[in-house]
Amino acid sequence: MFDDRERIALFIDGANLYSTAKSLGFDIDYRRLLKEFSSKGFLLRAYYYTAMIEDQEYSTLRPLVDWLDYNGYNVVTKPLKEFYDQNGRRKVKGNMDIELVVDAMEMAEHVDHVVLFSGDGDFRRLVEAVQRRGRKVSVVSTLQTQPPMIADDLRRQADHFIDLVNLQSKIGRDPAERAARAQERADREARETADQDDY
Repeated sequence: MFDDRERIALFIDGANLYSTAKSLGFDIDYRRLLKEFSSKGFLLRAYYYTAMIEDQEYSTLRPLVDWLDYNGYNVVTKPLKEFYDQNGRRKVKGNMDIELVVDAMEMAEHVDHVVLFSGDGDFRRLVEAVQRRGRKVSVVSTLQTQPPMIADDLRRQADHFIDLVNLQSKIGRDPAERAARAQERADREARETADQDDY
């Protein structure tokens, strides 16, 4: 499905990819993801889209977003919008679809193959529009969950469907690596606590 002469652009719906990988029980190693798709052709751009909490200096997403930004990804963010529903419950909204669509349409002139990491059926028209420009479109999501994480009409529209479960061995983070990092963090915190006790 890939030709090593192709210019490739990745468009990653961050929240969608995160929930898909989580439903399959693994974490994405974004360094390995870049390496995997760089091996398939000329990787021109890799975009990552996510909404973030505006007022927090530190959010759980901040370290990931910063790392991606410094390691080959074009990160596109916008603030989450907070609102209250009719029952007074606090809700947040952070849809990045428009940003992704605009960038994909602009990049379509410069690439041969667009890879969309999302199962959101709203992107079917985007896929169709990019194809009309003579570009191939692959969609990455999964059919292995109940219900599937990909909309049927998006899967049918794409030139190629790549099930994320088939990429797990190539782009998944090693679980032992996570355990080792957690242990390093615990050791560091223990040393810092010990150092503070000395004062």
